[in-house]
Amino acid sequence: MIRIKAGVSCGRAALVRRRCGSGYRRRRRLAGRQPLRRVLSLALPTAWGATAITYKLVCPLAQQNGLGARIVTSAVFFAVGTGLMLHVRRALQRELRVAREVAWAAQSVLLRPLPQRIDGLRVAAAQLSADRGATVGGDLYEVIATEHGVRVVMGDVRGHGIAALGTVAAVLGSFREAVHDEAELGSVLRRLERALGRHLGERARAGHPSAGLSAVLDPDSPVAEEFVTVLLLEIRGDGEMRAFNCGHPSPYLLSGGRVEVLTAGEPLPPLGPFPLPAELSAEHCGQLLPGESLLLHTDGVEDARDAHGRFFSLPTVLADAVRTQPVSPQAVLGAVLSRLSRHAGGSPTDDVALLVLRNDRHHIPQQQEPPVAHQVT
Repeated sequence: MIRIKAGVSCGRAALVRRRCGSGYRRRRRLAGRQPLRRVLSLALPTAWGATAITYKLVCPLAQQNGLGARIVTSAVFFAVGTGLMLHVRRALQRELRVAREVAWAAQSVLLRPLPQRIDGLRVAAAQLSADRGATVGGDLYEVIATEHGVRVVMGDVRGHGIAALGTVAAVLGSFREAVHDEAELGSVLRRLERALGRHLGERARAGHPSAGLSAVLDPDSPVAEEFVTVLLLEIRGDGEMRAFNCGHPSPYLLSGGRVEVLTAGEPLPPLGPFPLPAELSAEHCGQLLPGESLLLHTDGVEDARDAHGRFFSLPTVLADAVRTQPVSPQAVLGAVLSRLSRHAGGSPTDDVALLVLRNDRHHIPQQQEPPVAHQVT
């Protein structure tokens, strides 16, 4: 049954009915083809097997013990085995292609591609999963323009790969809704904490239905060890920045060829193991002036090691990248990823997420207080 909303024209309603009807008919056709596809998938192995059995039972050459007969028999069974292996290989390739399509679809919804410009800010982002074959992992990021300013989240879920996707979905879903509803950044952080708590509670109940909430509070429970580091940032129209840092690496401020660590006061513990304080007040981080950039990252970047066990020097790479002015977010991102890939010898051992924001706004009022930043030597 199709219900037509008020204000929808009859022509549009007819179009909806036609589309729904065609989709239903297409699903019925595909469902009807499934048994036929199963039969066809078994036809080739059955034919190869029948060929081998027929040769062995009927062909007079197969009954002989001479060298020539043995060579021919070996060739026949080799051909049969090769055909079966190629058939299995094609079937596995089809399944892998479908799995990759599903993974890309999940990535487009979970970590959707960010636009190049958001409310006067140029944006570039990238994410790499440590799991081979996975396109998404345990890192998360999002940038959303709201009436309260541009709000940014960068997070890192304990663990990586497919197992962390549920937690990433819970945190990102809560952030995308809360940033529009909550005027205070601290209220957004509390919404993230509650969403994470609900998600972990559901996981605990799924693993131990009789345990309920006690499974989350039990220190020996695997769910009790889960946590998420979060950097929550707000950039207002005048460039003023406010932030909460819950156990996450501090971002880097790229200004005039300099690379500085942008601090947001005393960091809070990661979300999950400990509750947030009763009073939350966002830390002022100064202003992001026109032409200046911020780089947010997860600890998988600076924890990457080379073959000799040396850590990746992100400040050095950033210092090289900002020598060319003006600084392009895409260029900074590309420089970091290429150097990181060479340093780690290919794929990283931990999930990696990078987010670069550059202020392209033309006019910002004069800042009232200096930014809290420390230059990296």
